[in-house]
Amino acid sequence: MPKKKPKQSSGETPPKKHKFFLNPYTDCAFTKCPKCETKTKVRKFNLVIHIKPQQLFLLNKQCKYCANCDLIIAKKQEIESLMAFGFNSTNPQIVGNDYLVMGTIDRKDWQANNQDSVPPSEIIKRMFIFQDEWNFKVIPAGWYPSEST
Repeated sequence: MPKKKPKQSSGETPPKKHKFFLNPYTDCAFTKCPKCETKTKVRKFNLVIHIKPQQLFLLNKQCKYCANCDLIIAKKQEIESLMAFGFNSTNPQIVGNDYLVMGTIDRKDWQANNQDSVPPSEIIKRMFIFQDEWNFKVIPAGWYPSEST
């Protein structure tokens, strides 16, 4: 008789271990996954971004997503412009500071933060930290000289 998987208790969510790629290329949209070459889909993710020195920013953003690799691809240029827009009037001194996209948060937690501010310590407890951050180098198509040794 095959073993049955244990049922999760209500309210318990399985850990989300996405991989992440912050796309620095303005001319490359990654319609195919750079790792496995399958078509990427467009999905909305609630990203948790830490801006130095001590600011958390929650962003509900459309990103490219490869289900095979569990890879989220977000455009750096779009994230930076949305952060600048969001903080230009409320906290302009942090615009342009270093930042780190740390992980994702459930939609219900993102909505709760929008309705009444959830303390940063609680957001960090509820956050799903990325399993890994990947980097890809785009090599433009064309003819290249063969490497001779």
